[in-house]
Amino acid sequence: MTASERSLQLVSVAAEAAAEKLADDIIAYDVSEQLVITDAFLLCSASNDRQVRAIVDEIEDRLRIEADAKPVRREGEREGRWVLLDYIDIVVHVQHEEERTFYALERLWKDCPSIELPESVTKVAAQRAGGAAR
Repeated sequence: MTASERSLQLVSVAAEAAAEKLADDIIAYDVSEQLVITDAFLLCSASNDRQVRAIVDEIEDRLRIEADAKPVRREGEREGRWVLLDYIDIVVHVQHEEERTFYALERLWKDCPSIELPESVTKVAAQRAGGAAR
């Protein structure tokens, strides 16, 4: 079993929204073989609490407008350090970079196949990495 087309669509829209708000290290995993509660995880991070909130807001807006999707659960918003958006088909984790490093969710899901993100997302990441290297 692999992630459904709907899940892949949601991941794509959410990843583009996160990239638009300059999220760092955007990655997605197909966890459908490991979990029965969701098909995919999208992970991204930000350098401060305000940016975490901005990314979350943009993801919610874009998924509502472009995919007619609303989260069934939203956790961690008050602290702004790690916000989880549960859309049933996908779960989005937007973390402050310190939480991202500490909890290292990538280690937990590294055996799951990664989901290819839209070129617009990978292009933004490459541009930002190139700018940081200068």
